[in-house]
Amino acid sequence: MNTELQLFNRLAEKLFDAEANEPVANPIPAATLYQDLDISLADSPTTDAAFEEVLEKLVLSTPRTATKLFFNQLFGGRNPKATLGDLLAVLLNNSMYTYKVAGPQVGVEKEILHKVCSLIGYGEDSDGTFSAGGSMSNFIALLMARDAYNSDIKTQGVSQKLIAYTSTESHYSTSKNAAFAGIGRAQVRYIAVNEVGEMRPDALETQIQEDLANGLHPFFVNATAGTTVLGAFDPIHEISIISRKYNLWLHVDGAYCGSVIFSDKYRHLVKGLEHTNSFNFNAHKMMGTPLICSILVTKNKKHLRDSLSNDAAYLYQTDGDDYNLGKTSLQCGRRNDALKFWTLWKAVGTKGLETIVDKQFELGDVARNYIRNHPDYTFYSFDQSISVCFNYKGIPAQTLCTALYEHGALMVGFGSFKEDEFVRMVTINYGNEPEDILNFFSVLERFVEKHPQLFTSEVLQQ
Repeated sequence: MNTELQLFNRLAEKLFDAEANEPVANPIPAATLYQDLDISLADSPTTDAAFEEVLEKLVLSTPRTATKLFFNQLFGGRNPKATLGDLLAVLLNNSMYTYKVAGPQVGVEKEILHKVCSLIGYGEDSDGTFSAGGSMSNFIALLMARDAYNSDIKTQGVSQKLIAYTSTESHYSTSKNAAFAGIGRAQVRYIAVNEVGEMRPDALETQIQEDLANGLHPFFVNATAGTTVLGAFDPIHEISIISRKYNLWLHVDGAYCGSVIFSDKYRHLVKGLEHTNSFNFNAHKMMGTPLICSILVTKNKKHLRDSLSNDAAYLYQTDGDDYNLGKTSLQCGRRNDALKFWTLWKAVGTKGLETIVDKQFELGDVARNYIRNHPDYTFYSFDQSISVCFNYKGIPAQTLCTALYEHGALMVGFGSFKEDEFVRMVTINYGNEPEDILNFFSVLERFVEKHPQLFTSEVLQQ
């Protein structure tokens, strides 16, 4: 193992040097991947020298998500305290389904879950679980809602037209999960949003009333805390009133921006969260922990057990159910995703997590102020969001983002809302400083100036 650790350290040092000197890796085209990089598997072992050489090429050719020029996804950066926890979890290699196997790591996970439940106003009957991502957390919430509506479904299957509601700007996992749960994609109702991408409560109630009048069975509402494009927050308080009126399970998908629960300044964006039935957020997004770190909590832990628990005498042999986390998890074997968030939280405290959240909004303000003060930009988003959407000199967003990527200049994506398509930069890397945000625009502008041939009318028409 010592040899491998030495190799790891060498590769890590080369990666850190590359991140500092070339923040954006030159991309390998998908069409030539297997020609440009020897990732083939053979019957015979490779030599140590060849093994290290190909590993180095693989590492240095991979997109660099921790640098100052990565604004492409809803995650980014590298938090050292959280990375330490993830490395330790790999070395310990515990599975989290029983206390016998995981020991005190179970306490680490439960402490996080209980603290989150307390922060959002859930009572003593609440609990939660870690899952393999936001889509999985949303799926578990849908299962709990389905089974709470009709407990016979677990044994008899779905026999009613169950109706789920989500906004037109919500994450794509809602329809996918409806298919997985036997509800069907056609039973998902997409509710209209307002001018900034927030679900309209009036449109939600109108749709519920229409479905009830048609003899259908509404059971689930998915609200969003941070839509994937604009970063909008649905009005949870107003939606919760409607959900309680019609006895519907209300889940809040906060995978992107649910971490505002840690901020006194921005917690109002999820006002009413205490009236929901379940809530999830991804610590690998706003908190900057390594992937994956998705946390789901529910107001009443009985729903976790009712939907997810199954007896297995060969597995659950010691300790009580409260310490055998496989009884409240969709997965059986499950890596320790809690430790990396715990090491961060333990090191910086809740106030430190608040600082991380607040800084991302401050960086968003820097970007918005720059755009508003430079006439070559068109602004499409709004304040109190960490998604900053714009166009530059009328260049189509997809064209600009693709050119920046293919030339190794910047990693940034594009999105659309209603009739508009635009560049979407996310200020989610709390390790950035205001000068890094300003440098983003400087790099973009210099690139366009240096490569005018990429943006001529003839090229854009092709």
